[in-house]
Amino acid sequence: MRELNLFSAGDLRWVDKPDPTLRTPRDAIVRPFVVSRCDGDTLPIHRKVSRAMQAGLRAGLIDPAVGHICGPLPFAGPFAIGHECVAEVVEVGDAVESVRPGDHVVVPWSVSCGHCGPCRRGLTSKCETTRAAAGGERTLSAYGFGPASGEFGGMASDLVRVPHADAMLVPLPTGLDPLRVAAASDNLSDAWRTVAPALRDRPDASVLVVGGGARSIGLYAAGLAVALGSPRVEYVDVDPTRLAIAESLGVAVRERPRRPRGGFGAYDVVVEASSSSPGLRAAVRSTAPGGVCTAVGYYVGTATGVPLMHMYATDITLRLGVSHPRAVLPELLDWIAATGFPAERVTTELADFDDAPTAYAARTTKLVLHRAPLG
Repeated sequence: MRELNLFSAGDLRWVDKPDPTLRTPRDAIVRPFVVSRCDGDTLPIHRKVSRAMQAGLRAGLIDPAVGHICGPLPFAGPFAIGHECVAEVVEVGDAVESVRPGDHVVVPWSVSCGHCGPCRRGLTSKCETTRAAAGGERTLSAYGFGPASGEFGGMASDLVRVPHADAMLVPLPTGLDPLRVAAASDNLSDAWRTVAPALRDRPDASVLVVGGGARSIGLYAAGLAVALGSPRVEYVDVDPTRLAIAESLGVAVRERPRRPRGGFGAYDVVVEASSSSPGLRAAVRSTAPGGVCTAVGYYVGTATGVPLMHMYATDITLRLGVSHPRAVLPELLDWIAATGFPAERVTTELADFDDAPTAYAARTTKLVLHRAPLG
C-alpha cells in the first residue's frame, strides 16, 4: 500500500509499505477516503525546523515536551504524516462489535482504549493503555507524529490499522457529507471544545477568536459560536482570505496587528488561535472578568510571557492542552447532521487523493484530499 511520508520541508512522497493486518481481535482496518491536513502539520511541511528545534531543546529555549512528542530531532523525516480522516471500514477483528465492513467512520487523531481512568474521564488523548511503551510512557499516542508517538503510521495512507476499534471509531451519521466533517478527527473537534461547553453554560456569552497559525481551528470556532447562538462573535486576523471565510460564516471581522500589544476589548469567551506568544498575551488581555480563554496553538518556547498578574486581577481562566476528540465526536457529528453547519466553507483546497505528495505541501488554509469510497 501507499503511505504519505514527509522527508523534509516541502518534500512529501508516497512510500510503499506492507498492508496493515489485524494484530488483535479488537483491531479494525480502515481505508481513508477523506483526509484533511491539520493546521499543525504546516509547521514541518513549510519550514525547515528540525535542526533549529533540536538546538532549542539543547539550549533550554524550547520546552522538552516537543522532544517527547516529536523525538529528540523533531519532525525528522521520513515519517508517516496525516491525522485527520473519514474512512471506510474494510476488516474487523472477531471481538469488534460496534462497526462492520462498509461503515463510514471518523478516526480520532489520538489512540485510546476507552476503558482506562483518563479515557473514562474524557481525557482520551492521555490514554494510559496506549501511551504505555517499553521503558516508560509516551507523552502522546497518535497517528502522524512519527515514532516518538507510536508506530501507528499516518492517515494519508491507503489503509490504516485502528486498535481498540470499538472505543476509537465513530460512525458517520446517515446523510452527513464526509467532506463537511473532513477535519472532525482533530481541528473541528478542537474548535468545538473551545466554544460549545462555554455557550452551553452561558448562551449569551460574547466570543472573540484571535486567528492566525491555528488556521482552520479559529475559523471553525468562530462559525460554531455563531451557529450555537452567541449574540456577539468577532474574529481578528492578518489574513484577508481567512477574514473573508469568517465573514461568510456570519462572523464580525477586523484586521489585527501582526504583533498585538494590548487586548481587543472584553469578551466572555476567547479562543487564541494565532499560535504565537504575542497573540496569546493579547487573547488573555481580551478576556472579560470571569471569562475563559482557550489556547489551541503550539507555544514551544520556554518564555511565553503569560500575564499572570493580569489574570489574577481580572479573575479569568486560561485553558490549553491537547484536544480529546473521541470524547466529543458523537455530540459534534450529531449536531452538525441536525443543523447543517457548513464546516466545508473553511476548506480552501480540495485535491485528489492520488495527488497527496504535491497537494499536501500547498500553502493554503485548509487542504482536504478525497477519493471515492469502495461501497
